[in-house]
Amino acid sequence: MFESLSKLPTIMTILMMVVISPALAQTADTGRTISETIKTLDRGTVWKRVGQIPLSFPAFHPQGMVKIGDFFYITSVEITTPTKKYDKPQDGYDRDKGKGVGHLFKVDSKGNLVEDVILGDGSIYHPGGIDFDGEAIFVPVAEYRPNSASIIYKVDPQTMRPQEVFRYHDHLGGVIHDREKRTLNAVSWGSRRFYAFTLGDNGQVTNAGVDPGQLAKLNPSHYIDYQDCKYLGHSEMLCGGLTSYQIKKDGPKFALGGLEIVNLASGLPVYQMPVQLWTQSGLPMTQNPFWIETTDNGLMAYFAPEDDQSTIYIYEVQGK
Repeated sequence: MFESLSKLPTIMTILMMVVISPALAQTADTGRTISETIKTLDRGTVWKRVGQIPLSFPAFHPQGMVKIGDFFYITSVEITTPTKKYDKPQDGYDRDKGKGVGHLFKVDSKGNLVEDVILGDGSIYHPGGIDFDGEAIFVPVAEYRPNSASIIYKVDPQTMRPQEVFRYHDHLGGVIHDREKRTLNAVSWGSRRFYAFTLGDNGQVTNAGVDPGQLAKLNPSHYIDYQDCKYLGHSEMLCGGLTSYQIKKDGPKFALGGLEIVNLASGLPVYQMPVQLWTQSGLPMTQNPFWIETTDNGLMAYFAPEDDQSTIYIYEVQGK
């Protein structure tokens, strides 16, 4: 009996390899399909709402989302003391640190909270856009202000145990894992800068000590700020986001959301598409987290644009 029990870790390791490896392969295959399908969509594409999942708990300010099996994993920032802007910049910052709590929620298919993991360290409490590479969920957590500091975590979706990967001296608002190039690619506050952090043979980041001014590549696309990004394979990532526009200085704002496929090597957008979907209150569906997966006829998209009493809106779209 004791001998049999001693073999359990080995057996579990084998089982995990069997379960995880196909997921990794599936991620690469579906990424290509998602890329090809999105490139057939345009402004006239019809998005059909097929369902919605109200979250049964306070979701605070959702940021990133992935769907693994029947579970959603959603990052969110709980603001306890809002940041305050300075009259003029101080030490390179336009506002103070504020206070808050960073969350990674595991949510079931009915919107119930299964688990809540707290991420961050002191003034670093703002999680961002996340992605799943077939093995781990990569989560950035930053100070809630530009040009600040961040921690990148990877989280096992089965155990929900976080592991710190590295720290960096800028606000990293979203991260994906390019397995082909062995890089962690990130976007800054407002996605104005792109970063590529190289991974060594031991899985450690080799260039985390390089100054942002030397490592960053400027984002040439300005019509939306990316909120959440997903790796598609073949040096492409899919990002969703929005920008608010104002016709008059003191007039109402109009928020437009969209999706963009970005080439990771060049930083240039490969395909850009506005998503003309809004909540009843006027929020773009791409306001914050999103997730896209393939179906027999096209794509299924999941959006969670609202704060606090949040709902995951589900849409189907067919490619041409």
